[in-house]
Amino acid sequence: MTRGAGDRRERILILGAAGRDFHDFNVVYREDPGAEVVAFTATQIPGIEGRRYPAALAGAAYPEGIPIHEESELEALCEAHAVDRVVFAYSDVPHARVMHLASRALAAGADFSLLGPQRTMLESRAPVIAVSAVRTGCGKSQIARWLAAALRERGVRVASLRHPMPYGDLAAQRVQRFASREDLDAAACTAEEREEYEPYIEAGGVIFAGVDYAAILAEAEREADVVLWDGGNNDFPFVRPDGHVVVVDALRPRDLTSHHPGEAVLRMADLVVLNKVDSASSGDVQCALEGIAAVRPGVPIVRAASPVVLDDPAAVRGRRVVVVDDGPTLTHGGMAYGAGSVAAIAAGASELVDPAPAAVGAIRETLARYRHLDRTLPAMGYGDAQLADLAETLDRVDADLVVSGTPLDLARLVRVNKPVVRARYGFADEPGPDGGGRLGGWLDGFLERMGLERMGLERKPGGAAGRAGSGRISEASASPMETQAASKWEGVA
Repeated sequence: MTRGAGDRRERILILGAAGRDFHDFNVVYREDPGAEVVAFTATQIPGIEGRRYPAALAGAAYPEGIPIHEESELEALCEAHAVDRVVFAYSDVPHARVMHLASRALAAGADFSLLGPQRTMLESRAPVIAVSAVRTGCGKSQIARWLAAALRERGVRVASLRHPMPYGDLAAQRVQRFASREDLDAAACTAEEREEYEPYIEAGGVIFAGVDYAAILAEAEREADVVLWDGGNNDFPFVRPDGHVVVVDALRPRDLTSHHPGEAVLRMADLVVLNKVDSASSGDVQCALEGIAAVRPGVPIVRAASPVVLDDPAAVRGRRVVVVDDGPTLTHGGMAYGAGSVAAIAAGASELVDPAPAAVGAIRETLARYRHLDRTLPAMGYGDAQLADLAETLDRVDADLVVSGTPLDLARLVRVNKPVVRARYGFADEPGPDGGGRLGGWLDGFLERMGLERMGLERKPGGAAGRAGSGRISEASASPMETQAASKWEGVA
């Protein structure tokens, strides 16, 4: 295909992984008459390529939708569609890999671009807290969940928005709201989606996700005083934050500037949480602190612990166990083990059995690809076939029981011939100089600042907190908890 003399639309190929790529298209290119997105590519997530971004989401300019190809076809797609610009749009990728892709695009004759916050962040009518991280597996999601619970305790209605994971029917997943396990079942959520959504539901919260984040944000604002963005991988937020919390892993202190867009995220931070200081050596903690100071001088830093809680330690003591841990943390997150391994060793398991000899199908392929894994299985479940392979692998392992460090309820999702004991990462907010929690103190300051700058959290029609108001929550419409919280802001406005 060649460009006609009168064709002035810039032809664009978006490199993605079924997340930011769709968002960037929706907010930048969908309504742009000067741009034509000819295709997406996919990587990291199996089973996305070969599908189409549906016309129902792509808009009137794309009546047949947009095809999704494997990233390996980059050069062929550039030639076939006379691509003018290749746009990189996914996360947790080494800087060198991004530039290798740029070199391939340039050699094919195209420009190479990264879209930034100015063009891709949505504006909310409610105050926004965003939680991001420099790498996958830093402990970002448990910190986001802790903040959600802390906001509820303060009488503030919170809507949590999760970075997208649209692995099923994209049109049906345009806007998703999850408040119960039945909601997850009805949406046929994958194991990877359940890892993120179930803990919010178990804690009594509500979480939004999907594909079209302008529509998702509008729905969330109807029932929220504060919007909480729970980021994915090491991506920067889709919604412009009023407070940006960035998580650094003390176990990986040299990863602060190694991956895209994690380095950019760290440079945006309003507060850095240095997590897992209870597991890291003093040398690694100091290395991380020095690295943060070099990249983001003067940024406030909270040191936090990430304790692992095992449901039944006695059942593990002295037993031979097979461990299942969080999938993304182990795969593109690069960790060799996760919460399950940490908990099993701490509980006195006699052996962590190597599952590799028993692995079948997609699980065997995953272990062959990610050879850094240390006697643990990633909770791969992007579809029924992968879940079946995971269950068969666990059945075949010669062990007494399964220790599951994935955030989802594995025993509910797959049936295996061994007992399953859950291990869960938590978050411990270390006391500050005044005796209060360090992150909790930051949160109180954030709420006070929002009250001062926007004269409180006045309820607007539809329920969202406004960015300007009369001073405080109306007692006529407030719950007892909200009235108590509002009293903290008396005299601020």
